[in-house]
Amino acid sequence: MASTADFKNGLCLVMNNDIYSIVEFQHVKPGKGAAFVRTKLKSLRSGKTLEKTFNAGEKVTTARVEKRPFQFLYADDMGYNFMNTETFEQISLEERLIERPKLLKDGQNVDILIHDETETPLSVELPPFVELMITYTEPGIKGDTATNAQKPATLETGATVMVPLFVEQDIMIRVDTRDGSYSERVK
Repeated sequence: MASTADFKNGLCLVMNNDIYSIVEFQHVKPGKGAAFVRTKLKSLRSGKTLEKTFNAGEKVTTARVEKRPFQFLYADDMGYNFMNTETFEQISLEERLIERPKLLKDGQNVDILIHDETETPLSVELPPFVELMITYTEPGIKGDTATNAQKPATLETGATVMVPLFVEQDIMIRVDTRDGSYSERVK
C-alpha cells in the first residue's frame, strides 16, 4: 500500500483488475477545498491511457514489477523473441506488448517489465534513442526549402520516419523511441 504522497513517474498501481503505470502526475491545492492528485495512467496489459483523480492522502495498492535486461533476437509469425541476458532463457512476446516494434533491431538490448507475483511479462521498454541506417529516401533538392521541410525515410527495420531534406540514404540516424521521430545524424 502507498499513498498519493508516494506517487512518482513509473510507479505501478493495481486498479480494476489491471496494472497501471503512472505516466505523469500533479499535486493540486486549490484555494478552496481539499487537495487532490491528478494523474495520467497507462495500462500495462492493454496499453490504453486514462486520467484519474485521487484525493490527497488516499491509499492505493502498488504492484511489484521488476525490470529485467533482455536482448531482442528476431521476429517471426509466433511473435517477438527475446533472450534474458543474465539467465539466457528465451521468451516470445506479442506485438501489443511493445510500444514501437518497428524500431527494434536484431541484437538490441531492452528492458522487459515483469510482474513479480505471476512472472508474466507486462511491457517492453526500448532505450530512449536507437541508431538506425536509412535504406531509402528521396534526394533533397537544393533550394526546395520553405522552413523546416522534411521528407520520409525508410529505415533498416522497415520503419518510416520524417527527416530533414539534407539527410541522405545510407546514413546512420538517431531516432527517439518515445515518439518515433528523427533526432540527429550519427557521426
